[in-house]
Amino acid sequence: MRRMNDDIRLGVLVPIGKAQWGAGTDPRELVDFAVRAENLGYDSLWVNDSLLGPRIEALTMLAAMAPVTDHVALGTATLLPVLRRPVQAAQTLASLDLLSGGRLTVAVGAAFPGRFGRPLHDLSEVAWADRFTRLDETVALWRHLWTDDGPTSFHGDLLHFDEIPPATAPSRAGGPPIWLGGAAPAALTRTGRRYDGWLPYPPDPADYRSGLAQVRQAAADAGRVPDTITPALFVSVLIADTVESGRRALEDYSRANYGLALRDLEAIQAVITGPSAQVAAHLARYVAAGARHLVCRIGTVDLRSARNQLEQLAEILPFIRHARPAAPSGSRSG
Repeated sequence: MRRMNDDIRLGVLVPIGKAQWGAGTDPRELVDFAVRAENLGYDSLWVNDSLLGPRIEALTMLAAMAPVTDHVALGTATLLPVLRRPVQAAQTLASLDLLSGGRLTVAVGAAFPGRFGRPLHDLSEVAWADRFTRLDETVALWRHLWTDDGPTSFHGDLLHFDEIPPATAPSRAGGPPIWLGGAAPAALTRTGRRYDGWLPYPPDPADYRSGLAQVRQAAADAGRVPDTITPALFVSVLIADTVESGRRALEDYSRANYGLALRDLEAIQAVITGPSAQVAAHLARYVAAGARHLVCRIGTVDLRSARNQLEQLAEILPFIRHARPAAPSGSRSG
C-alpha cells in the first residue's frame, strides 16, 4: 500500500446544487467549471450527494467530467452508499474509475439526523438504525466485487448475496480508494481500521489534530500502516475584502444550501472567509495539524461568483502547497 508523502493537494467542489447555480444558469456550464479548475492547477474535483433538492446527480456529474478532464482527480464528498443498490453502485463506480483512467476517489458517509438524514432513508426504504453497519458492509462488498473474478458470494450481518456474476473491474487493482467522512469517536476508529482516507470538517484545527491521532492509533492497533491513510479536510471557503463582507455572503450561502444560519453551520463545520492571505493562513493551520488534501466548497449562490472564487482560490495554491505539514505522531516524518 502506498504511503502518504508531504505533498499538499487542493481540491474544489463543483457546485452541482441549484442553490449554487443561481437563476438562469445552464447547468451544462458546470462542465466548463470543472475544466477551468483543472487548467488553473487544482488537484481534484469533487461532488456532494443527496437524493433531495434540485441538483445534478453526483455520479452523473462525475461521468460528465471524466472525458473532458485529463489528470485531475475526481471524487465524491461524500457519497451516501446505503441509499443505493450496493451491487449496482459497485458497477457504476468501477465504470467511473475506468472512464477516468483510474482517477476516482470515493469518500463515503452515513447521513446525519435531520432533514439531510432520515427522510432520505425513508425515501430509499432503508432502515435508519442500521446505517453504519450497512455502510461498512457496502464498502466491503464493493472491494470484494472489485477483486474477485466471480461468480462470487457475500454474507454480512445485513447484506447477503449468492452467485453474483463477474463484475466490472476498476482501472486500479482493488478499486478506487475509499475515504470515510465524520469525526465521531466511532467514525475515527472505523476509519483507522477499514478506510483509505479521512474526510472530516471540524471547525477547530486542534480537533483535526486530535482526531487524526486517533485515526492513526486505530490503524496501528489494527495492524495497518497509519500513514497509508490520506488525511483530508472538507471546508467551506469564501475569499472577500473583509471578514465582515465574507460573513454576509456566507450567510446567504448557508441558508440556501443547508437551511441554517451561518453561526449554526460554523459550529459544526469548518468555514473560512476573509482576504486571501487570511484564508490561506487559516487553511495552513489545518495543514500544520496534519491535513494533506484540502477539499474546498466555495460559499457562493451563483455560478458567476463561484467562477470568480475559483480564480481567487487558485492564486493561493502555491502558498498552501508550501505550508509546512506537521510530522505524523507515531509514524515517519516527511
